[in-house]
Amino acid sequence: MATVEDVDVNRQIEATQRVADYVIDADVHVTPPPGMWGEYLSPRFRELAPVVESDGEFDYVVFEGTRRKLNLMQSQAGRSFQQFKNNGRLSDMRVGGWMAPQRLVDMDRDGIDTGVIFGGGPLQTGNLDLYVESFAGYNRWVADFCTEDSQRLKWAAFLPMLDIDQAIAMMREASRNGAVAVNIPAFPQSASAFNKDQSQFQALSGNPQSERQYRDPQFDPLWAAACELDLAVTFHLGARVSRFRDKTNFLPDVVMGKPAMLEMAAIMIYGGAFDRFPDLRIGLIEAGVGWIPWAANYMDRTWDMQRYWTECAIKHPPSYYFDRNVYASFISDPIGVELRHHPGGKNIMWSSDYPHSETTFPHSHKVIADNFKGVPLAERDWIISGCAEQFYRLR
Repeated sequence: MATVEDVDVNRQIEATQRVADYVIDADVHVTPPPGMWGEYLSPRFRELAPVVESDGEFDYVVFEGTRRKLNLMQSQAGRSFQQFKNNGRLSDMRVGGWMAPQRLVDMDRDGIDTGVIFGGGPLQTGNLDLYVESFAGYNRWVADFCTEDSQRLKWAAFLPMLDIDQAIAMMREASRNGAVAVNIPAFPQSASAFNKDQSQFQALSGNPQSERQYRDPQFDPLWAAACELDLAVTFHLGARVSRFRDKTNFLPDVVMGKPAMLEMAAIMIYGGAFDRFPDLRIGLIEAGVGWIPWAANYMDRTWDMQRYWTECAIKHPPSYYFDRNVYASFISDPIGVELRHHPGGKNIMWSSDYPHSETTFPHSHKVIADNFKGVPLAERDWIISGCAEQFYRLR
């Protein structure tokens, strides 16, 4: 067996044997090389961009007075579980993470027909203006990446949630450039809580202690714009971000990150957002799905018992909104597949998470076969393609 040090992550991999004719990967990732910022930031910010330095065993990202080893947890495709490597060089990463032609080759090898791509940026910076600009820079980069094959490569824009008008303007620009979704933090961001150390995570988590919440009417223009543009709105494991450099806490964090996604959906459901915007679609991406039917059932019961004193005046039980407005993706979740007919289990989508550490690449069709044993083909095909087509409007 190859050691961690000598494994060739970019070796050729034999094409997988398909079990399904058409597969949409509802959540794949890109790993833009740090050097891309010098090209994709607006001209006035480019001199502030990170640079990469090589020093034997490691590449280092040099930025704002720090020099950090390149972290590889976002790119473990091509390694066995025993070969995971946390720090190294760009050459230790599978190039399909940032080279579109090679991505298409890897999709062919893994039996993936269409993939919806998530990020990516922003920069870990203490400069708030640069931080906001880096969302736009990443969106420009991924839009260019997808021009290699716009039928197979779809993308989600990442938006900061500091200023609503700013977010709407970026949403409209992303829609013009071909985005099929916008990803926003789990909670609204707060400029007062912004700091360099947490800035990248805040793009996913926002500020859980924020005085603002997505149920508030001030966010209605954002939901109205998403409905007008027919864009899906996603949250990406943001309610509880894993400490991916911390081997002691990583595993508990990973499992807790899945059901933590309920909080955003519950805030919006109980707050009436989906009564005001019945066409709004939100996605809990990389959340797993087996916990959702339990959550929908529990929320129905507690709402029925306690809606009077809480003055929760939504028009329908919470499970109704799960089945109409809330979608979720999973990587391997046979329990969730078993519960697909329960309220809350309807809108589930499969994903490979390429090239992250949970990826099913290059064995995605084996994982599909294992997850869908005994499932009628029409129901399997809904989960591995039809539901994502509906959510992202890919038809």
